[in-house]
Amino acid sequence: MADAHDKAHEGGYKVYVVTWFWLLVLTVLEIGVVLTRIPRLVMVLCLISLALLKAVLIAAYFMHLRFERISLAYIVTTPLILATILFFALVPDATRVLGIR
Repeated sequence: MADAHDKAHEGGYKVYVVTWFWLLVLTVLEIGVVLTRIPRLVMVLCLISLALLKAVLIAAYFMHLRFERISLAYIVTTPLILATILFFALVPDATRVLGIR
């Protein structure tokens, strides 16, 4: 496991610059999504997807979690899945109570 970690750092800061570039591209895409006239639900789903992708990039490269075991990925994704289910389970009730269409 240490060999893969050492090989990734042989390139110096190149990994960080490439990751930063992709984060910039995703941010520009988020701005583009907001400025276009698409249905609100589609816009929200796109923004959430792009934000999750950015979070994965940051965790994998800047926090060096790319080199961790797969069990760590399960620890992170399980609450995310449960939170998503809970969100979609509660949104209909919240919109009804708050009077949001």
